[in-house]
Amino acid sequence: MNKPIGVIDSGIGGLTVLTELHRQLPDEQFIYLGDTLRCPYGTKTKEQVIQYTWELVNYLIQHDIKLLVIACNTATAILLDDLKEKLSIPVIGVVNPGARAAVQSTKTNSVGVIGTTNTVESGAYANSLEVLNPAIETMSIACPKFVPMIEHGNVTGDPVKKIVQESLQPFQEMTNMDTLILGCTHYPIIQDIIEEVVGDHVTVLSSALETATEVRSILTYSNTLHEPMNEPVEPIIYTTKEIQSFEKLKVILGQFAHIHLAKVQLNEQRTW
Repeated sequence: MNKPIGVIDSGIGGLTVLTELHRQLPDEQFIYLGDTLRCPYGTKTKEQVIQYTWELVNYLIQHDIKLLVIACNTATAILLDDLKEKLSIPVIGVVNPGARAAVQSTKTNSVGVIGTTNTVESGAYANSLEVLNPAIETMSIACPKFVPMIEHGNVTGDPVKKIVQESLQPFQEMTNMDTLILGCTHYPIIQDIIEEVVGDHVTVLSSALETATEVRSILTYSNTLHEPMNEPVEPIIYTTKEIQSFEKLKVILGQFAHIHLAKVQLNEQRTW
């Protein structure tokens, strides 16, 4: 089925998921929409997250997408079930794939989770981990400083490391932790610093790999994969703010030969 796949996020973090999707499914056309104007979602009210997410979804639905990836942990935690119920296309979140990866990784059954305030307070990862393996001990920590820092392009250097060290300090009490879930798609952008802070004995996981694998499985099972192309299809990337916010992340965008990058304005009327 030669229709595009939609990917939404609160900002630039979902590009980490888009990267893996594009790697596993190079023949697919991806349309990415990042709400950089109103990022971060992790500190917004539940009502705001619901409204903003539906505005993103409604925009992509107009492009006749065949599958939707919610590359935002906050939106996944709050809205995944509602989206699955109301949309006629498959909807994939990033929480369950990340939890499955952690269950496969941990040897001590001691897993840490970091995410936005909304994601942590929702208990989405802790609940998913408990369902998959009730023996797993989980500690979840909100890191509200990470997303604004990353959105402003601050992803390296001592000031960033200091913020990461201060934010992850509570994990020192969790001596058996051997796996850490990056419960926000922004966080892999600073994964090297996070790994340095938590130490070599901790496996740091993002949900991008498992999410992309799940998308590929669904498309294969439903026989809706895009017809093979001679060359990889480059993604279309939309932002609700200035395009420059994406250009700061040349490390991620640089892997794509050509990108259609544009600013869009969303319809703020409730249409769901």
